[in-house]
Amino acid sequence: MKKIYVGIDISKEKCNLCYRSGLDIVREEECPNDVNALKKTFKAALKVLGASLEDVLVCAEYTGRYIYPLTVACQELGIFLWMDDPTRIKNSMGLTRGKNDAIDAARIAEYAYRYSDKAIRYHIPDAALVSMKNLLADREFLLIDKKRYQSQLSDQKRYMAPGDFKHKNSRWKKVIKSIDEQIAAIDAEIESLIAADPVLTHQKELLVSIDGIGDRIAINMIAITGGFTRFQNARQFCSFAGLTPYKYDSGTSVRSKAKISRRANQTMKALLHMSAVNVATRMKSGEYKDYYERKLKEGKHVMCILNVLRAKLVHRMFSVIRRDTQYTKEYKPAC
Repeated sequence: MKKIYVGIDISKEKCNLCYRSGLDIVREEECPNDVNALKKTFKAALKVLGASLEDVLVCAEYTGRYIYPLTVACQELGIFLWMDDPTRIKNSMGLTRGKNDAIDAARIAEYAYRYSDKAIRYHIPDAALVSMKNLLADREFLLIDKKRYQSQLSDQKRYMAPGDFKHKNSRWKKVIKSIDEQIAAIDAEIESLIAADPVLTHQKELLVSIDGIGDRIAINMIAITGGFTRFQNARQFCSFAGLTPYKYDSGTSVRSKAKISRRANQTMKALLHMSAVNVATRMKSGEYKDYYERKLKEGKHVMCILNVLRAKLVHRMFSVIRRDTQYTKEYKPAC
């Protein structure tokens, strides 16, 4: 049982900290979002409160890159850091009124106290995995820009004078070419990161041995799962990626079909969908195509079938990593 529960609201430039002993607020302060500043703030506050580093549970929302200084500071000091999902923290607060950074920090500290039995210690991922995630985020950003420029060329040709469109076409094609070069450079950097790490290289080889899994899905899967350490099994990942259908029933009047949730990792969901479409409709033969055609004849909805295929791909990826063997179509019992 911890003595001090610290809730931190993280923004780009600063962090608001609220210290609670039980439900009582014992200290509130603000400091820059910087590793050294956070370490100095923690040490000074704990000295005043008469608590040791082992007595503290720090809780914050996982908000992307802005959490980096806090994670480094807590790791260097040996403080228990719990990074939780912002939606889970928000839903736990019930009806609330008013909002600012100090109030949010106090609410996060209360959440840490009430749900401390569910706390999971945050560990900074391997440096190669962190670099991969950053590169993939940059790649996704460039792809979005590329699509925007391409749409300018495909949608506006009919709505301007030929001379104006000619100049526009020339400008945007140069921009698109530059984006393609940057994407190629990012891909090369990711490949070099994987090649320099034997574990990541081995995991990628296992994943691409599965029909329908290419380099792009394999790389994103390794990065998102933290080298298959973030999720305990394939079912957890299917829920995270929005592949698991849920029913919503209540009393005698509310009866809905099982539906997948919109709360999902959209990048991974889109990649898995494209892979499922490919193995179901574009491969000349195979078990995926046979399953797809059989279920179509049974009257199943196309999207329902594709969702099952997406889940099959996820389960096979987790299976080859767990067994540490490449995928084979010949089933061999573990015994």
